[in-house]
Amino acid sequence: MDATEARESADANEPPESADAADATNAAGSAGADRPSDADGSAEAPESAEPGEPSESAAPAGSDEPAEPAQSAEDAESAEPVEPSEVAEPTDPTERSSQFPLRAGWFGWRHRYPRTARAVGVGTSVLAGALLLVAMVVPDRLDRMTFQSFLRLPVELIVLAVVLLALPSRARRITAVVLGAFVGLSAVLKCLDMGFYETLARPFDLVFDWVLLNDAADWTKDSFGRSGEVLAIIGVIVLLLAVLAGSAFAMVRLADVMARHRPTAVRTTLVLGVAWIMCFTLSVQVGGVTLATKGYSQFLSNRVKYVRDGLGDADVFKKQLTVDAFAKTPPNQLLTGLRGKDVLFTFIESYGRVALDDPTMAPEMDKTLTAGDARLKAAGFSSRSAWLRSPVTGAGSWLAHSTFLSGLWIKNQQRYRTVTTSTRATLTSYFQKTGAWRTVGIVPGVRKSWPEGKYFGLDNIYDSTHLGYNGPYFSWTPVPDQFSLESFEKLEYGKKNRDPIMAEIILASSHNPWSPIAHTIPWNQLGDGTIFNQIKKEGTNPTEVWKSAKRVRTEYRKAIQYSVDSLTQWVQRYGNKNTVLVFLGDHQPVPTVTGGTADRDVPITIVAHDPKVLDKISSWGWTDGLKPADSAPVLGMDKFRDRFMTAYAK
Repeated sequence: MDATEARESADANEPPESADAADATNAAGSAGADRPSDADGSAEAPESAEPGEPSESAAPAGSDEPAEPAQSAEDAESAEPVEPSEVAEPTDPTERSSQFPLRAGWFGWRHRYPRTARAVGVGTSVLAGALLLVAMVVPDRLDRMTFQSFLRLPVELIVLAVVLLALPSRARRITAVVLGAFVGLSAVLKCLDMGFYETLARPFDLVFDWVLLNDAADWTKDSFGRSGEVLAIIGVIVLLLAVLAGSAFAMVRLADVMARHRPTAVRTTLVLGVAWIMCFTLSVQVGGVTLATKGYSQFLSNRVKYVRDGLGDADVFKKQLTVDAFAKTPPNQLLTGLRGKDVLFTFIESYGRVALDDPTMAPEMDKTLTAGDARLKAAGFSSRSAWLRSPVTGAGSWLAHSTFLSGLWIKNQQRYRTVTTSTRATLTSYFQKTGAWRTVGIVPGVRKSWPEGKYFGLDNIYDSTHLGYNGPYFSWTPVPDQFSLESFEKLEYGKKNRDPIMAEIILASSHNPWSPIAHTIPWNQLGDGTIFNQIKKEGTNPTEVWKSAKRVRTEYRKAIQYSVDSLTQWVQRYGNKNTVLVFLGDHQPVPTVTGGTADRDVPITIVAHDPKVLDKISSWGWTDGLKPADSAPVLGMDKFRDRFMTAYAK
């Protein structure tokens, strides 16, 4: 038997290698098989071997010594593990990605920059907590937003921490997403409230105010075109989604941090809970603001109450709708005390009590009203004035108009739609019902179809496109007041051999933003309105005006003066012995002008040439002249219809 046969026999008699040793051998063989080969088919040497040097596991060429056997199981177990850095890095990119997966973070940056990664993580957690804190404590009114208002500890945040700590992992993350999105929605609602308080002096109504968003879109379209409207809508949607996603992420982030550091989170929550109870009990304040607050819960509770009241308001209003003291009165017994008179109900936009009471506006307004009184007296007219309380403030003129004419408190859009689609008679429709008056409407603020006009009992309606005006808009106002009144004279009032007229006239020049403002010119120069092009160029820029609340109030006062001057000049110029004028404000201006007062009073004045007309209201206690006294009676705007019809029923 030669040497080769002896070795084969010896190998056959050896016991098999252990599983670990076999696996190690197989792994080594696989690694060798995986190495790329040269063109001649020979395998590359390991990177640790210098070129030209034999491998330690191979016998030198020409040597009679047999090759070293593979490692035993003990040798394999005792061998030092190979560090990843010592493993030969494959040159094939696809092989590299399969053997070495990406590290944590974007492209492994967390491992490369651990300090930066930790700082970013801590910063993200702090921002998440700050976002949720701000969303809960931020006021829903801009006039209440101070630095101290953010230095409060909301009990709701502590309760949320307790809930998240008590839940298991999966339920905790789902709950965090839902609660985070809810907090984001409430923050959006607070932002809507801020805007509504600034314009309407009330919060956003979740039941009735959605239609006003359509009006906002229409305003954007009119101001910036169709493309501007689309971009604005897209921007609002993107912002809304960003707020919801950001708040949900913030809540999930805090939930994960508390789960990873549960003992610390539990202790911190307990400490904050005890601190809140102590501060709440002792009424601890910071800069006049209570430190321990449950304002977020109160905010949500109020919203729920508003929604509940709103949903139940429809049934309440339907009952009120059926009550009408004059519904069964024969037409020949209605308004008999005004037969043969021309009765003009005129609304001056935003003409509120603040214009007469505010110390910065009152002196100039007094001059205007005094001059108006002198004009009217010179033409043989007398007047009486008092106050009405409007259902709205800041905006919502149509709600005030319908309240005044229907005798119902129209405080929201649902009531407006309900009453204008009903058979409820209005003050103007009662004039029409008698058959003794031709009823017309001068509504320059209407720029598209107005189906509600039929409800108000108007035989003919002149909107902004039917007044013959070819001049420019003055911001929102399509037609200056002086031109609207002149058009009424030409189209209706100045006609010969006509029937008595009952007119509803809307003067819109005093509509927000009160810049630029028209001014009165000689009536015979009005023409087709093109003269107002130069007047507009000489006017102010609304962007500049609204940078200062003082300037806004000044321009508001000038706009009211222009409307009152236009009206009293028209009566002096065109009024006659049968003219009866009832003019009033529809609502107070925006809080920028009023200073945030809750007062909703507006002036109302009745002007007549015939003394008998004013004698019928002598018992009302109204003030002589165009300016109501501070102590003059205040009547709800919804009460005027019945009182007026009762006074002039005979």
